[in-house]
Amino acid sequence: MKHFLSLCLTAGVAAHAAPITGVPAANMKADGYAPASQLTREWRQHPVAVGSMPLENPEGIVGWYGYENDVPSPVNPALPAMVPAVLNPPPPAKPVEAQKTEPDKNTYLVLWGQKGADPHYNYGSHFLFQGHEAGATNQDGSKQGLITRINLDADTAHRVTLMATHDVTGAPIATIDGSTWDPFARRLLFTTENVNAPTYAATLDFPSKVEDVSGALGRGGYEGIQNDNYGNIWIVEDVGGTNKTNPTTGASTTARRPNSFVYRYVPRHPGDLHNGKLQVLQVIVGDHPATFDSQAALNAPDQVAIRTFHTSYKTKWITIHDTKVDGDAPFIAIDKAKAAGGTPFKRPENGVFRPGSHFREFFFVETGDTNATSPENASAGGWCSIFRLVQRSADDDEGYISIFFQGNQSVAGLDNVTFLSRDKLLAVEDAGDGLHGQRNALDSGFVFDTDVDYSDPHTQPVRFLAEGRDASATLDSANGGFGKNDGDNEITGIHVSDGDPSENGILGAKVPRFGHDGWRMFWTQQHGDNVTWEVTRAKHGDNDDDHDDW
Repeated sequence: MKHFLSLCLTAGVAAHAAPITGVPAANMKADGYAPASQLTREWRQHPVAVGSMPLENPEGIVGWYGYENDVPSPVNPALPAMVPAVLNPPPPAKPVEAQKTEPDKNTYLVLWGQKGADPHYNYGSHFLFQGHEAGATNQDGSKQGLITRINLDADTAHRVTLMATHDVTGAPIATIDGSTWDPFARRLLFTTENVNAPTYAATLDFPSKVEDVSGALGRGGYEGIQNDNYGNIWIVEDVGGTNKTNPTTGASTTARRPNSFVYRYVPRHPGDLHNGKLQVLQVIVGDHPATFDSQAALNAPDQVAIRTFHTSYKTKWITIHDTKVDGDAPFIAIDKAKAAGGTPFKRPENGVFRPGSHFREFFFVETGDTNATSPENASAGGWCSIFRLVQRSADDDEGYISIFFQGNQSVAGLDNVTFLSRDKLLAVEDAGDGLHGQRNALDSGFVFDTDVDYSDPHTQPVRFLAEGRDASATLDSANGGFGKNDGDNEITGIHVSDGDPSENGILGAKVPRFGHDGWRMFWTQQHGDNVTWEVTRAKHGDNDDDHDDW
């Protein structure tokens, strides 16, 4: 087995990559302090859309990229209160603000012939699609979600197009977290991180036709979603677990029980989103599977074992739903995963295939407990973890899993991931207001080298981004989001792609060449002003070297 792992882990010879200069430290968190983001000196970033940017085709309360008008301005009801406003005179004078939509995971595509609200406008050929994670409450109690398209070649008036707010049945779209492009189905796929909400497939045409496909893919706390070269769809779930109990004192702790699963949807034919099997990943520890029940105790042996460096454990995929047998009615995946003995993790949020591995290596990250007091931080994934799953091929039913990185106080709450090159993995934090305050530090983005052994605590990834905090997020953090919005800014949607919509463009099929051959990078500074950025290489003469490879 060591020989097989070695072959997979060294597949291909990585091109020389110039070093990235690390940002020395994270930005500090302090009341009233709104620091600017700090980016590695080799890169620059430019906003491609901001939350206050109006949509070219507003619909009801959905009229701006990052806001819904559920709280109108006290002066002009047609405009949302984008900053805290006192709508009623005292007593009591309580400021309120509009709902922020939180654009989430980015999916970049190069397309021709795209249309929008203006039939006479040329929208160009470079587009960034997002679902939005938050929304105002509808009359039926649901949250109003939406799908937008940033037209990267367009002027401000046509920069952001609202693609959909309702599905093909007329039901409001649920709020969305993950997204990807399925070239086999020719559909955008969107996940909702809500065990009772649909999983969606959406067309590229305007307006987009959005369909619930959870009769085959299921419903869960889905977030990360990714195709492989066989047309299978890999899904990473993020569902928080209950607090574990200290066996000595009987008191509740801040360690959470693993409660999220990794899934693989195997369509009957590539691109079939209605007929197929949903499978859950199972890890074998010794002679038994690591299950939901086996990880109930504080620092459970199975939980600690799979997060121990220099070990690997056999995995297999267990079918939990087959439309041919079980029908095509929407179902809750997490319940079936637990019943089948799937292995739960601590809030895994995203996963990607390593470029050049022929889809044999899958890296996924779990966010962990995001609390500096968790008794499982150093031993059982409380800070965060990155796992490497290796199979002989993406459609194999068996493989091996090992821990690639264990978090610490300085690198915690990792969330989104993407590959920068064959051996450089970008991972960004979502530590949250609580952990920000505990460690007196805002979020950061890091570069990991897949050929480095991170078991030595002195070996740490390179910080490429120390995220700041805009004034809006600073106000929200100090005021509980005014009852609806999140506080500190979050790094989300980190995405490196050349936008190829063909099967050859599946993330992981090609080795990225950031800054060359159309390869581009994006990320969204969620919460606050909700800015989506494009990151570019520093130009020659811009106080940095013009490196050929990254």
